[in-house]
Amino acid sequence: MGCAPSVHISSEAPGSYLGGQEAKGVQEPWARPESAGALPPAFPADPGLPPGQTPLSEVQFGPMRFRTDQLQVLLAFGKKDSQCKAFRRACEEAGFRCTLTTEMKAVLAAFLSANHDIVILDHRSPRQLDAWALCRAIRASKVSENTVIVGVLRRRDRERPVLPLLAAGFTRLFVENPSLMACYTELLQLQFGEVRSQLKLRACNSIFTALEKAQDAIEITGEDHLVQYANPAFETTVGCESRELIGKELEKLPTAQKPELLNTINSCIKTGRAWQGLYCVKNGDQQQQDVKVIPVSGQGGKIRHYVSIIRLSDGNGEAEKAPPSMQSDSNTDIQAAKLRERRKSSAGSRSAGSRASVAGQRRHSLARISAVDMEAPITKVINIIRAAQEESSEPVSEALDWALEILRTTELYSPQFEAKDEDPHVNDLLGGLLSDGLRRLPGNECVLAARSLARVASSIPATMSLQDDVPPQIAEALENEDSWDFDIFELEAATQKRALSYLAMKIFARFGICELLKCPEATLRLWLQVVEATYHASNPYHNSSHAADVLQATTYFLSQERVKRVLDSVDEAAALIAAAVHDLDHPGRTSSFLCNAGSELAVLYNDMAVLESHHASMAFQLTLRDDKSNIFKNLERSVYRTLRQTIIDMVLATEMTKHFEHVNKFVNSVVKPLTELEEREETEAVRADISAMLRVPENRSMVKRMMIKCADVSNPCRPLQQCIQWAERISEEYFCQTEEEKRRNLPVVMPAFDRSTCSIPKAQMSFINYFLIDMYDAWDNFVDLPVLLHHLDNNFRYWKELDDMSVRGLRPPPS
Repeated sequence: MGCAPSVHISSEAPGSYLGGQEAKGVQEPWARPESAGALPPAFPADPGLPPGQTPLSEVQFGPMRFRTDQLQVLLAFGKKDSQCKAFRRACEEAGFRCTLTTEMKAVLAAFLSANHDIVILDHRSPRQLDAWALCRAIRASKVSENTVIVGVLRRRDRERPVLPLLAAGFTRLFVENPSLMACYTELLQLQFGEVRSQLKLRACNSIFTALEKAQDAIEITGEDHLVQYANPAFETTVGCESRELIGKELEKLPTAQKPELLNTINSCIKTGRAWQGLYCVKNGDQQQQDVKVIPVSGQGGKIRHYVSIIRLSDGNGEAEKAPPSMQSDSNTDIQAAKLRERRKSSAGSRSAGSRASVAGQRRHSLARISAVDMEAPITKVINIIRAAQEESSEPVSEALDWALEILRTTELYSPQFEAKDEDPHVNDLLGGLLSDGLRRLPGNECVLAARSLARVASSIPATMSLQDDVPPQIAEALENEDSWDFDIFELEAATQKRALSYLAMKIFARFGICELLKCPEATLRLWLQVVEATYHASNPYHNSSHAADVLQATTYFLSQERVKRVLDSVDEAAALIAAAVHDLDHPGRTSSFLCNAGSELAVLYNDMAVLESHHASMAFQLTLRDDKSNIFKNLERSVYRTLRQTIIDMVLATEMTKHFEHVNKFVNSVVKPLTELEEREETEAVRADISAMLRVPENRSMVKRMMIKCADVSNPCRPLQQCIQWAERISEEYFCQTEEEKRRNLPVVMPAFDRSTCSIPKAQMSFINYFLIDMYDAWDNFVDLPVLLHHLDNNFRYWKELDDMSVRGLRPPPS
């Protein structure tokens, strides 16, 4: 981190956080010079302010008025030149609290400590200060949402395109001008322009908090009558979640009102007047809603929004008080409301009358939830099929019977395989990788051995230097780490089998993981060393080099445009960490082997997802047991919980027993709907639908699962020589397992992997055919990865040629 003298604060602030250290004896409270009267003050005294006019020190936001705090400005300059000094002096004259830093590493820390209103970045000398990277890093933090970032450009760059800089997160640009008046004027324009607008947006948080906690059901629609906002009480009233309502029209339900009343409502609000009254619907019993529809005018007096306020009414026309459950912060009421009848169609009327009619779906009291149909979706599907059977011909009815039998199974997304005696490699792979239960011995008795897994390494091997300098041979091996053709074996040799630590440090730095986790670089280094030491270097395949390879593949996927649009910075951090730890403390044996051997882990995890559960658990045990290597120590609880849940979910997704379930869900829930949307004519609405679909939490989770699954088994998609080396390593590990099973009289999980008889080309072809082709085809449809599919085809042809020559090894015989 930057040293203290590189950061200066223009007013007293005890305990200010400066570049990762307490600022002691560094603050420089600059007194305003007597000659400062040459410039006008930021808040001129105005005793004769007309009645009703807001003072300049206050912000008027509709009926809301609030005072502004002293503005904070962060100046980040590569050197203290005349431009830097002019901005610093201008801050003094304007009465702003100014923090100045001249070191790149101290900028982000200073911002996260004080959350400045204005950040001015020197974009004139990228070598001294990378303003572009700093801007993106600041924007990546959640606290920067209402921050104004200004980039200072050289005069000769004044004609350069501004869109790339705006896209990077800059709010506006300032062409260098060391004049004090120019800098002072710029600050005042920012204060009364962008900063004041951001203060109003920040105040919206309190307004939305009030709306979210309101007992009345409130819905806001646009002039096109599409729902833009619905509060929790409205969700409870209509029995739908907000995500189901936003962007949709509410349908028209059968009402007890005469058409004349609907016309009255519409004609009233179209003239800009509010309508209020009781609205009746028939939904089993007659119910009344006290509804108020208020049109809201925007620029030019045109109606831009409609606000509907709905309150349940009793039979006498009196508004009913919200039940106690609606006054709770818990989600119990929302969950209960979801059990109500959902709407039967998605088409709707644009009238305000239809909005009011939807409110009638709500039951008279939550106490009547017992009368609501609580059928699960699959039950409703089965009932629909049964109803269709009654009017179907005999062949159709028999086919529907078959469909019903399939629907009654629990593994809807997992295919059922028939034995293929002619291909023992397929049988062994399916049995060895997809089985999570015990394999039975003759006599149907389980073997329970008292074998324990190796414990976590108690000492860390010689660590890499904590200096920023990386040995030349390692730096050279890391040069193209962002390329798919990156050679992990070259890095493994250069680092003496410590590829994970070096590769992860470079990748984590590129993604700003230290800044996101709020942990020092030394903590991250130590954590990576502990993680790498916990991998078993004696394993031919499941070692830290494999983890580094999966990390590199995950990084490559995260850099693809489609993935970047779907995932946020927390998702990225979780994915990188999950990739690094996904096989932590792997014993070099499959889960089926551990179950058959009665290992401690198999007993602990009840023979279910044994290895993956252990990898995830071990990752957090190692991290949390020592503060010196605890990279999560400084995270907020909510961020930590999100990160932890995502890491665990991704690690568990690498379990092969759920392979086909994950792939089929991804295809049916993400790939196919996305393809249908992209085949439509490209419009703003279609783009919005695509964005909304990709931001659905479950869809994002499926993307993350598929990403780490593809990274985990990406070896056949690597360049040929890397593919061959990985095939040799995994085969050797399976050979060793088979030999141990025979030696210990355990069931042989994969008999085809006998060192003396196994055909490695056949095994590779079977794995590609049954596990990879469909998965990578789906992933390519989503991300577009032609290079990977090219390698996959090329490698398959290589193995096929060897098999055609009856070669059982890795390479053809010498000619």
